[in-house]
Amino acid sequence: MPPWLLVVGLGNLPHPNTRHSVGHVIVDVLAAWFSIHRSINRSVGGFKGRSDVLSFSDNIVSLTLFKPKLLMNIAGPSIASALHNTVKLPASMVVVHDSLDHKVKVLSVKLEGSANGHNGVWSVIDTLRANADFYCFRIGIGQDCAVDPANYVLPDMPLDGLLHWNGVSLDRVCHELGRIMSRN
Repeated sequence: MPPWLLVVGLGNLPHPNTRHSVGHVIVDVLAAWFSIHRSINRSVGGFKGRSDVLSFSDNIVSLTLFKPKLLMNIAGPSIASALHNTVKLPASMVVVHDSLDHKVKVLSVKLEGSANGHNGVWSVIDTLRANADFYCFRIGIGQDCAVDPANYVLPDMPLDGLLHWNGVSLDRVCHELGRIMSRN
């Protein structure tokens, strides 16, 4: 059986296609790209789908995609449930989330560490009893200092941002997933 990877997209279902829900956007794009059907999974509280055999950078992997139904700041319990019902080990999980601290359209990969002020990531770490041994794909959304962060992250993402994560940057996401699999 190939190595198994869980990719979780943080976002808020009531606010799709916003900067704050870019994690959901990327999971949706991965699902479409790899034809992974997702359905509501009540036992874990979100939308889950799995592909048994995919290739990332010459690595064969089994991939599970998960979008929590709960708002991201309280999604930790449903993500922990998805983790324990799939890959078991936090090091086999990638949490994709927005980052005000990174330039627009930048992907920054991080293993372990703090939530860096991101309440959704904090919810995951807290639910896993301070275990932060998972990967984060921090997706840069930039920051407009003249605007309150809540007013910046909740409007729809500009079309060029959505297209960016559907194009060349999806290749970068897949490349980074392949790098993770080569380490596991």
